[in-house]
Amino acid sequence: MESNQALSGLAALAQETRLAIFRRLVRAGPGGESAGSIAEALNTPPPTLSFHLKELERAGLITQRRASRSLIYAAHYDSMRDLLAFLMEDCCAGHPEICKFKPSENCNEPSSCA
Repeated sequence: MESNQALSGLAALAQETRLAIFRRLVRAGPGGESAGSIAEALNTPPPTLSFHLKELERAGLITQRRASRSLIYAAHYDSMRDLLAFLMEDCCAGHPEICKFKPSENCNEPSSCA
């Protein structure tokens, strides 16, 4: 991951509502959650939610798909894993085993993420 990609992801997460959205989508799993459901759960007006979802999507941290008349958002687990790996790659003077961070090879299921 390039530094500018990491900065984009970190900037997107450096806001309370976006962090709450992202954490909710991580918990929701690969199936994601509808925008309406997210708005209701976080008590966020739809226009505000839309703005925050676009910022997370622009940073590559979430994906969007249409299901009938709903927009479904999901965490982009590969991007999340890449960002975490970028942050941890120089951990403990090049000895990441000390930090006990070992991302799985396939982090498509929340339970498989390190």
